Amino acid sequence: MEVILLQDVENLGEKGHLATVSKGYARNYLLPRGLAQVATPGIITEFGRREEERKAREARMAVQAEEITATLNRTVLTLGARAGEGERLFGSVTTADIADAIKEARGYTIDKRKVLLDEPIKELGTFMVDVEVADGFVASVKTIVVPD
Repeated sequence: MEVILLQDVENLGEKGHLATVSKGYARNYLLPRGLAQVATPGIITEFGRREEERKAREARMAVQAEEITATLNRTVLTLGARAGEGERLFGSVTTADIADAIKEARGYTIDKRKVLLDEPIKELGTFMVDVEVADGFVASVKTIVVPD
């Protein structure tokens, strides 16, 4: 019996794959738990169409992420902060500050959790800050912290 997997099933396959299983395994385990669906010609055609749409959407997203990464690699952010003696900041420059500066400078909305900063910047100077645009796409943004 052929089934289309609706979720990843250990030792059988990943979501979306066509699998041949015994009727008992399908009837008693896969179908009642919602892990698979019986593969009819119509369902196979529909599923193939959806899979093509998903792949095309992912390709468009990858191209867009690549363009954003290239733009952010050329971006230089200048952030003003109050500083005291020894070029130490009174506060700090956080991931949220950097995400807001990217939004203001380039118009890209970046989640502050995607700004890869080990700890907040607490001194004046120039820093290279990594920003994860999408899975596998990381841009390095030059960030200059100057006194206010």
